[in-house]
Amino acid sequence: MANGTGILSAGTVGMATPEVARRTWPRWLALGVGMVAVAVVAVVWDEAGARLLLGALGLFLAVRGAALLSAARTGALDREPAGRARSLGTVAVAAGAAGLVVAVASASLSAAVLLVGVPVLLLTTSAGLLAREGVARRGGQALLVWSLLVTGLLVATGLAQGWDRAADVATVVAALAVAVLGIPLLIAAVNLRTVAAAPAPEPVRSGCGGCACGAGGCGS
Repeated sequence: MANGTGILSAGTVGMATPEVARRTWPRWLALGVGMVAVAVVAVVWDEAGARLLLGALGLFLAVRGAALLSAARTGALDREPAGRARSLGTVAVAAGAAGLVVAVASASLSAAVLLVGVPVLLLTTSAGLLAREGVARRGGQALLVWSLLVTGLLVATGLAQGWDRAADVATVVAALAVAVLGIPLLIAAVNLRTVAAAPAPEPVRSGCGGCACGAGGCGS
């Protein structure tokens, strides 16, 4: 995943070599299909939708965290990035393991975690985007409005219809977010598949580049 986070933009996809694209597009396709499938099943499976979402998120965090720790341990990163990767990897593994434990242990507790976690995650992501500039900042403003609306909806539903009903709404919102995040991955996979099918560039010939030979150079 670490090598593919930048390919979601069309420009970066265009810069990917066929060799890199061939290695990357199946992983993005599998992840995108998996995210959309998890979202759909979580919505239609009332009894265990929250557990499925929380378990899938926990598994993703644990795997991602383990990959970061492995990259930091093997020396694939410089010293400062390795320190950040080690810290982020440790937090991700711990959070992922906790999510998996809760998902396996209790459906009601999984729903409660989503009820609290969904608005917190949306608001935190909004704050992170607002701290940036340009398109990211405008996206953060839009996400902040959406986050406040979702938070208000969850609180109003909990007060009016009960917190179990609010947890169901939070599960649907989380599933929608997962599906929305999965769609760009599918688009990126299709774009990378196109790059992967392109013929490999011809090797550069060594020796005379043809610039001087025509003018009588290169020892002629």
